[in-house]
Amino acid sequence: MQDWNPQLYSRYEDERTRPARELLARVPLTDPSVVVDLGCGPGNSTELLVARYPRARVIGVDNSKAMLDSAQNWLPSVDFVAADIADWVPDVAPNLIYANAALQWVGDHEVLIPRLFGSLAPGGVLAVQMPDNRAEPTHHHMRALADESPYKAAIGDSSAVRTDLLRIQQYYDLLARDAAQVDVWHTVYQHPMDSAASIVEWVRGTGLKPFVDPLTDTLRAQFLASYEQRIDSEYPVRSDGKRLLAFPRMFIVAQRPA
Repeated sequence: MQDWNPQLYSRYEDERTRPARELLARVPLTDPSVVVDLGCGPGNSTELLVARYPRARVIGVDNSKAMLDSAQNWLPSVDFVAADIADWVPDVAPNLIYANAALQWVGDHEVLIPRLFGSLAPGGVLAVQMPDNRAEPTHHHMRALADESPYKAAIGDSSAVRTDLLRIQQYYDLLARDAAQVDVWHTVYQHPMDSAASIVEWVRGTGLKPFVDPLTDTLRAQFLASYEQRIDSEYPVRSDGKRLLAFPRMFIVAQRPA
């Protein structure tokens, strides 16, 4: 897959940062010394952590050079580290591991989630937000189209592009036995979008990327045109001329015993 595009991702920065703020608001820490933004992207979530915890050592972790370069330019005083979440190990036990819209790209959550939780300092918090939208029309149609000719040969198994999330009760069970407290919840955001093309642009910055990256320029244009037609039929025009993009997200906040 090609590297991530910070400019495309950031076109809907306010909407993407809203769940990051709401996740952070539920973190029960006042003065942590080490905070990790796992899957920091272009730094929008890292900025929230720096603002809330100005005395902490904040570390941003991502496997995208383009995202890390963008984040470092935005927040030059923060330590940014290139690493893969799947095998990342902190150099010192963090008080907070904060992962906003990142872990859905990493597999084997039955192992990953307890491993991250176990790497925290005593009293530390694991805070996770993940899009839970695989059943939404935006994601149903990208997989359905990817399974059609002539795209399937280039894209491969559409069901393997992104990790299947566990049920929210399963995440609770993975953490509750060893945690001082666990808070899990769902939120479905309703984002007013200008057009079907705007919805396509939104998902091109994230979920659609692994589907269109393997295609030739010609096939990519065909895929996007067909995809936009399907999105146009799924998200009708509302009374103000906009479309409402429903976006379910899952939140997990778990604290270790002190």
